Amino acid sequence: MQIANFSQTDFETGEVKIKVLAQNSHNKEIQILMAKNSQMKEHKAPYPISVQLLSGEIDFEVEGQIFRLKALDLISLEANVPHSLKALEDSNIRLSLVFKDQATRIASVLKN
Repeated sequence: MQIANFSQTDFETGEVKIKVLAQNSHNKEIQILMAKNSQMKEHKAPYPISVQLLSGEIDFEVEGQIFRLKALDLISLEANVPHSLKALEDSNIRLSLVFKDQATRIASVLKN
């Protein structure tokens, strides 16, 4: 059993932080902290994902269409759907991945 605490937030200007908070044999729960005006460039996930905005506000772009997400909004995508994120405010995000997917893949999006 694991208890994930998504309330710990330490935003750094212009930065995106990623932390695995829980995992089991089926999925991983990842916290993404996006400081205001930070971005995650367009990328794809090899498996389906769910993204829930816990606090803040982001523009979530999917195949050229922008969705403005506010606190507690949730978006789910199938595998290989291009998407990007831009934080309009300091934003605390929950990313749910299948177990086979890797948190290092998300970190690599930030480095390119």
